[in-house]
Amino acid sequence: MAISAQTPPPPSDPAPEVLVEFPDNRLLIDLCGEFDRNLADIEQKLAVQLLRRGNQIAVMGAPESQKQAADILQSLYARLEAGRAVEPGDIDREFRMGSEEDGASLSTQLEMFKGGKVEIKTRKRLVEPRTDAQKTYVQALFENELAFGIGPAGTGKTYLAVAVGVNMFLNGQVDKIILSRPAVEAGERLGFLPGDMKEKVDPYMQPLYDALNDFLPAKQLAKMTEEKLIEIAPLAFMRGRTLSNAFVVLDEAQNATTMQMKMFLTRLGEGSRMVITGDRTQIDLPRGVPSGLADAERLLNAIPKISFNYFTSKDVVRHPLVAAIIEAYEKDSA
Repeated sequence: MAISAQTPPPPSDPAPEVLVEFPDNRLLIDLCGEFDRNLADIEQKLAVQLLRRGNQIAVMGAPESQKQAADILQSLYARLEAGRAVEPGDIDREFRMGSEEDGASLSTQLEMFKGGKVEIKTRKRLVEPRTDAQKTYVQALFENELAFGIGPAGTGKTYLAVAVGVNMFLNGQVDKIILSRPAVEAGERLGFLPGDMKEKVDPYMQPLYDALNDFLPAKQLAKMTEEKLIEIAPLAFMRGRTLSNAFVVLDEAQNATTMQMKMFLTRLGEGSRMVITGDRTQIDLPRGVPSGLADAERLLNAIPKISFNYFTSKDVVRHPLVAAIIEAYEKDSA
């Protein structure tokens, strides 16, 4: 793969086009994407024009944008050469984080933070952080026995925590995965729900099932759930337990009361990891009831080996409109 530039014209002329060459035409097809959608995405974000000419892509635009587009194309092509797919999320990650060395060792979890791309391997997919804050968060999950992820919706707090939990389980570092949420209704009364206990609480737990379905085959997930290797339960069910050799996630922690938070945090047993995720702007507790997440943040932030990781609207990895919506609400509340 080579980059060449034509002889620079006089200063009054437009910048010369940059040619990026790719040896394998089959990989180049994957790089361009269906109907060249990957190229169109890069064009839109950088205000450049990309033209495919045989095994080359011509980049036209401002010099800085040309260089960035060429770097992104090279990085994505290297990803394809390594046998990985290129999806819209991968392009988004390149814009947010820039190119990183692909040759770093991934032999242990902690080595992967020393310069290379961070990857979380699960049964169904390879998960990679898409922002610097996400990368720091994943590092904290591997390095600390208790970690907090605090920030707006759509920043990957729960998704990445579940991915790390599945990775640690598959590597034999924990014996089970326990996922929990407060069973608090979001601003509306649902009344009495039909069915047994599991059917009553499942609607509250569905986001956790969705994350697990992304990482484990359906049959394996069903078997692990049946054998209690994966438990998904409301926060109230944690009382009286000692959670040893487990990866434990408390999602939507802003809806836990102070007493519930204290109860949950003191369940931590030997060989376990615990992750607390929440969004301080989406508290659904009754008026006058303080959030246990805020109290934990205030009381525990000076304790060693407890990490607090914060996200902003810039870390939202859902639809771009989600970040704009969050920013609009933040400005209004300010």
